[in-house]
Amino acid sequence: MNKRIIRRSAIAATGVLSLVALSACSAAETGGSKGGDKTVRLHTPSWVGAEVNTAVAKELLESELGYKVETKQMDETPAWDAMSQGKIDAILEDWGHPEEVKRYVDGNKTVVAAGDLGVVGHIGWFVPKYVVDENPDITDYKNLNKYADLFKTPESGDKGQFIKGDPSYVSNDNALIKNLKLNYQPIEAGAEATHLAQLEQLYKAKKPFLTYWWTPQWMNATIDLVEVKLPEYKEGCDADENKVACAYPEVPLKKWMNADFAKEDSDAAKFLKNFNWSTEDQNLVAKYVAQDKMSSEDAAKKWIADNEDKWKAWLPK
Repeated sequence: MNKRIIRRSAIAATGVLSLVALSACSAAETGGSKGGDKTVRLHTPSWVGAEVNTAVAKELLESELGYKVETKQMDETPAWDAMSQGKIDAILEDWGHPEEVKRYVDGNKTVVAAGDLGVVGHIGWFVPKYVVDENPDITDYKNLNKYADLFKTPESGDKGQFIKGDPSYVSNDNALIKNLKLNYQPIEAGAEATHLAQLEQLYKAKKPFLTYWWTPQWMNATIDLVEVKLPEYKEGCDADENKVACAYPEVPLKKWMNADFAKEDSDAAKFLKNFNWSTEDQNLVAKYVAQDKMSSEDAAKKWIADNEDKWKAWLPK
């Protein structure tokens, strides 16, 4: 995906990491040797999946490599700005910010790539499986107008309701509805926590809904949704946000670092470059937080205790 097409302002109080004020130290003052009192500053996104990336990295940097880790929760574009200025050292989950890459990576070279996270992201339109069981052809967008009445709500009037994600997430849904000539009204669900709560309530009541949805997402373990097939994604089909008429692409999620921090080649930088886990691992830790109501710190510690064979490989040699 050529732009950040999702998710994500604050996921309500499900184990949100403590916010620590950023100091005036530059990136060049971070990332010292093992056992020192140097500090690593990590971005914490607002959605729980990415929150647990930071939680696991923080715990291992502190317990295994002797660092102090400060975290800062902020939206994605401001995080890129902060990283370019050395106010944070790394972003561990990025869904694609081409403008920021052009400005900070290719342009002033204050940010560098730090490899893949190992998780592949995907956004799409989804309906509950119980709706598909009764209406098998609903999984093709060409048939959505046929079922518009099924999704009508007081808010959507004489159109079917399409449930949008968090308004801070960039999405193509308004353009898709318009350009595919679909008789649907996009309705914002609110913040991610509100969106998830709404879907959970509708799902328990077995009511029909059509929604913006994504993977990885821990709630996929508790609700059974089926993707609606949109026109095939082809490179560049989403270049003009007003003319988008294609599906969202698969997105290998990326990590990025402040260039000065990466240049030091400290144990912290090496560890963060090595940090790579699966969608299943991330979803499991996110489930501990969002469903099992564990704190991010405790969830990270549980996963670390159970998966030493995986994280040992991330430690610098």
